[in-house]
Amino acid sequence: MTIPAASAGTPRCDTQRIQAAVKDLASVGASGISVTVKSPRCGVWSGGAGLADIRTGRKVVGNEHSRIASNTKTWTATVVLQLVGEGRIGLDDTVDKYLPGLIRTEHYDGRKITVRQLLQHTSGLPDYMDAPFWSDLEAHRWDHIEPLLTVEQTLTLPPPDRTPSGFAYSNTNYNLAGLIVAKVTGRSIGAEIEQRIIKPLGLRDTYWPGDRTTLPEPDLRGYVEQGGKLVDKTAWNVSASDASGALVTTGADTTAFWTALWTGKLLAPAQLAEMKRTVPEEEGGGYGLGVERYEHTPGFVTWGHSGYMETGHKVRNAVTGDGQRAVTLLIGSEQFDSAKVDTIVDDLIRDLR
Repeated sequence: MTIPAASAGTPRCDTQRIQAAVKDLASVGASGISVTVKSPRCGVWSGGAGLADIRTGRKVVGNEHSRIASNTKTWTATVVLQLVGEGRIGLDDTVDKYLPGLIRTEHYDGRKITVRQLLQHTSGLPDYMDAPFWSDLEAHRWDHIEPLLTVEQTLTLPPPDRTPSGFAYSNTNYNLAGLIVAKVTGRSIGAEIEQRIIKPLGLRDTYWPGDRTTLPEPDLRGYVEQGGKLVDKTAWNVSASDASGALVTTGADTTAFWTALWTGKLLAPAQLAEMKRTVPEEEGGGYGLGVERYEHTPGFVTWGHSGYMETGHKVRNAVTGDGQRAVTLLIGSEQFDSAKVDTIVDDLIRDLR
């Protein structure tokens, strides 16, 4: 039998390493984890560990919809940087240029805060979630909250602790960036993400929820521990999260977005280079413009953006700089062995072929 020349030397996909990682993820203490892996030999592979729904016993298979929380920030930053490339926003323009008079208090001045600082978390603005309004999350579970209100709540708070680089992670920064996008384009950040990212990439399982409190089926239920039990908190109005964390999607769509981003399909080289310029952040890593830089193994760099939502949903992802290898985890509960998960992700993406 003659082997076609094109396939004679082509290495075959071996999912053994992926399957071993999924088995390890089943022991980290999460209710369920949706796993998507991309590699040159295997393409995109999806699977899961644990239960997508504890009540019904439905297992995670890898196609579940989930909230990706702060991974949304990367999508927002991508839109802002596209507008920078179009000459409609300047990274070093001030907030006050686009939202005159909005930030003007004893501690905070929009004339001294730039768009770059918002995306980089070096603005010095505190996180709106630290406002007394949010001390009881359940009290606002079903409320529609305008992003402008979250910014106004921030302005009453004292300045946050910052690293020597000026970094202080704040959801407020991204809700403000979303307001700037709306001012410049006349459309909400959700509409811009849909037009500029979701539709062009054909991400059929990604959507901006607005006031919708439920997830499309199949869903990854979200669980929070209360009184020693896991309580289902999936249904939630996350409108307050807006540009800082509202997106709903799947592991496959998240992976497709990050692959497109890192292979130059969404940003011009100049803007992608700006995105990758990092400052040191709290845990020893680096933060660019809406992206986290990881170098857990010396010389081996990956990128991603973790996320946590009050519904219990969490996200971990890592992508190599060439966009050829990626691991995306959508996690259904807030309590699990986080260090073990990070190690599994690091080892897997390093070993992918």
